[in-house]
Amino acid sequence: MRRLALALLGLLALAGCGEKQAAQAPPPHKMTAEVIGHYCGMNVLEHPGPKGQIFVASVIEPVWFSSARDTIAFTVLPDEPKDIQAIYVSDMGKAPSWDKPGADNWVEARKALFVIGSRVKGGMGGDEAVPFSERAAAETFVAENGGRIIPFAEVPREYVLSDGNKAGAAPEGAPGRASLD
Repeated sequence: MRRLALALLGLLALAGCGEKQAAQAPPPHKMTAEVIGHYCGMNVLEHPGPKGQIFVASVIEPVWFSSARDTIAFTVLPDEPKDIQAIYVSDMGKAPSWDKPGADNWVEARKALFVIGSRVKGGMGGDEAVPFSERAAAETFVAENGGRIIPFAEVPREYVLSDGNKAGAAPEGAPGRASLD
C-alpha cells in the first residue's frame, strides 16, 4: 500500500513538472495600439518593420520592442532579466507589408531564421535582423534586399548591440551569440 502511495505521488510530481514546463511558454499577445517599446518608450506601431515581445517570468505582461533587433539585444544585455520564458518576433514572410508587419503573425525567435546585413532599415533607421519562419521567404527577401540568413543562435552580439547605422555592422566572421537554453 505504501509503495502504491509513493508511486502515485511520484506520478503526480512528474505531471506537475509537465504542467510547469507548459506554463513557461505563454502564447504571443496580439499587438495593439497600446503597446510601448521597451527601449524607445514609443508606440511600437509608429515604426515600420518587425517587432518583438518577450515573456519574462518576473514580469506579468510581455516586454515589447519596436524592432526584432532590439528584441535580440534584450537577450544579451547583462542588466536585463534572464528568466525568459518565450521570445516572439514578427514573421515577415507572413507580414502584410514592411510598414504593417502584422498584429498576430508571430514566430518563436529561437525557431526563426534571420536576415542580417540587408539594405532594408528597421523602424528606428538602423540595421535590422529580419525574422522569417520559412527559409523560402527568407531567401526571397535576400534576393531582393541582400543580406545573409542565419538562425537566432548565430545572430552576432555585435550586430544587435552596434549603433545599427552601418549595413552589416558585424563582420562576416563575428562570433555568434550564446544560447538561452
